[in-house]
Amino acid sequence: MIPRILIVSDNSDARSKGLAARLERRGAVVATVPLAAIAFDTGSPSGLSIPGFDGALPDAVLVRSIAAGSFEAVTRRLGVLHAFASLSIPVWNSAQAIERCVDKSMTTFLLKNAGLPTPPTFAVEGFAMAEAVARRELPLTPLVLKPLFGAQGRGIRLIETLSDLPAEDEVDGVYYLQHYVPRPGPPYRDFRVFVCAGEVLAMMSRRGDDWITNVNRGAVPELVSGHGETELAALARAAAAAISADFAGVDIVPAADGKLFVLEVNSMPAWSGLQSVVAVNIADSIADALLKFLADRPVDRSEGAATRPYRLTAPANS
Repeated sequence: MIPRILIVSDNSDARSKGLAARLERRGAVVATVPLAAIAFDTGSPSGLSIPGFDGALPDAVLVRSIAAGSFEAVTRRLGVLHAFASLSIPVWNSAQAIERCVDKSMTTFLLKNAGLPTPPTFAVEGFAMAEAVARRELPLTPLVLKPLFGAQGRGIRLIETLSDLPAEDEVDGVYYLQHYVPRPGPPYRDFRVFVCAGEVLAMMSRRGDDWITNVNRGAVPELVSGHGETELAALARAAAAAISADFAGVDIVPAADGKLFVLEVNSMPAWSGLQSVVAVNIADSIADALLKFLADRPVDRSEGAATRPYRLTAPANS
């Protein structure tokens, strides 16, 4: 049985194309479709209409990106992913995992409840509540203000005095405030660890003159070697498990005293910077992990048929 894989991506970028090519090389049939193009359709046997599938359903869904949109549009798109799950179709990552990662307050809540080291964090509504938090915490440490929904370091501010707090209309009334983790610099460093199917595929450090060490802000990716790899790997695996992510990029920052803190878990991570410094091919590893998952999970939707594993072919030599 040849596996049919749906890659959900709003951009025909190199990573999505690379994933599709590697899955096809291993014998899968692949279609790449924007989530916005998948419709709820009660006239369809499954209740969904998917371009390129001629009324059929995929055997697995791999989510690479979800485009920004109105609250209604994003709710509907996540509803499509929930619908796939209700039809017993594996979704990497699930709508639940994506929702948990997109909402930084829920990410932090789950990390803390899993016993993982993460900086003290407060997510409140309204300037008065934010001011009360800042008045109480600023004598102890500066605070980092982050957009609740944001990525790649955009919109992050350092709050050192009460006057640094922005007005409500600048943050849609929601203040996510986190203790700043003091560390030596410049240059500043943090770590990105890529986890897939419970295993660490690769990791890098990011070095930059800015305390916000995102590669898209000029930080330089570097290979991680020597002491600390084992602790980084253990923290990243535990963080991905706390969010229930099938694959994830986990951001970890070292404090000045060497203690590690998990900051974020990214459910739709980019990996071009990471790929530039590691030998393992990340797209190959994701493709292998997903197809192994399907091969180990007997599925046959034909009525009355006995279940059987998927038949995979060996990848062609590159």
